[in-house]
Amino acid sequence: MDHEIALHLPPWLAGPLVVLCIALSGYMSAAETAVTGASRPRMHRLAQQGNKRATLVNRLLDRKDEAVSAVLLGNSVLNILSASLTTAVLTELFGAAGVVYATGIIGVLVVVFAEVMPKTWALLRADRVALTLAPSILVTLTVLGPMARGFAWISRIFLALLRVRTTPDEQEHTELLRGAIEMHGAGHADEDAPEEKAMLRSVLDLGDRTVSDVMVHRGSVVQIDADEPIESIVTQVLAAPYTRLPVYRGQSDNIVGVVHAKDLFRAVKAAGGPETVRIADVMTPPWFIPESTILFDQLKAFQARHEHFAIVVDEYGVMLGIVTLEDIIEEIVGDIEDEHDAIKRGLVEREDGSVLCQGSAPIRDLNRAFGWQLPEDVATTIAGLVLYEARRIPEVGQTYAFYGFRFEILKREGTRIAELRIVPPAAIQAANI
Repeated sequence: MDHEIALHLPPWLAGPLVVLCIALSGYMSAAETAVTGASRPRMHRLAQQGNKRATLVNRLLDRKDEAVSAVLLGNSVLNILSASLTTAVLTELFGAAGVVYATGIIGVLVVVFAEVMPKTWALLRADRVALTLAPSILVTLTVLGPMARGFAWISRIFLALLRVRTTPDEQEHTELLRGAIEMHGAGHADEDAPEEKAMLRSVLDLGDRTVSDVMVHRGSVVQIDADEPIESIVTQVLAAPYTRLPVYRGQSDNIVGVVHAKDLFRAVKAAGGPETVRIADVMTPPWFIPESTILFDQLKAFQARHEHFAIVVDEYGVMLGIVTLEDIIEEIVGDIEDEHDAIKRGLVEREDGSVLCQGSAPIRDLNRAFGWQLPEDVATTIAGLVLYEARRIPEVGQTYAFYGFRFEILKREGTRIAELRIVPPAAIQAANI
């Protein structure tokens, strides 16, 4: 019966219906592109600023699969309806040739006016189009939602049979953020862009790195023996370039407290001299944390406890080193040095492009400073990376080549690599060696 009605629709009525179907189909195409292309971070920010339409867009983004299914369903129905009406009218006028005419006419109209034009417009201005169309898209979702949910449910069944994941992956969101960071400043002559990108990448890395990656190794930690005379302790604290020092008794692993230089000097001043001051009365209890603690969690712990200093221990409770709030902040912003800081890294860039550095220099700091891509997952320090690749304790003067770099051992202290020379690939090519 529907086919008979369509056959007898006069052209003056069928024509406007076809135009209306194509116009509505174009709206559906624009809505689909806007919903899939809208920026959730920007909509979230606009919603917080009181933009009501942005709130509607966020509601659509929360139900993106249903919204896309609804507009695709409406788009398909409208395209089929416009093709059927045109075919029916042209077949009545031209016979069998009307099918060919209808295919050509509707094909051009649908591709140009219902697909390419609206999708291009929505793609170029996804956020603006989403804000404009959000109320009407919600109406469409209300009308076609139940049927769209049914089709979405059927689609999920087939996707599950094909072992295609239909749940969002947190890792994908992180990679999306990393991609956005890498695009930051692209095409602009902004000298601060590399530093800003490095800081933004470091913020994301706080959730992937542990305190063992940034701690000061126990070999570089200045410790105070609680059994020494107080005069000797005061002298050591004055000579140390740090304000907080771990205190041990007996063995160096037996940490019994942490002394703050100001607390010690106040006690000495209040007592009129160091003779009557007891280190046990000045030091505070130590805070031990496992080496596997995530940096972001440790940063929050520092904030919650209002502390800046923690002792890092392994699974057996053996001290591995110390970590401070400054260490974590430096992981984000780079080295922070003041007039009291000792030279930590000992990096010296030579005219030939090579770099002299201490073996304790963190690989991450070298990558940041020189834009290198040395692996950071196999070792924390550059000496550790050389040992990992060499599989032996190198001798002074030995040279190794890996990852396109050349590493020359310059100094060794016991079994520890104290200093080395690194020749990056660019310097090797320039010297033709």
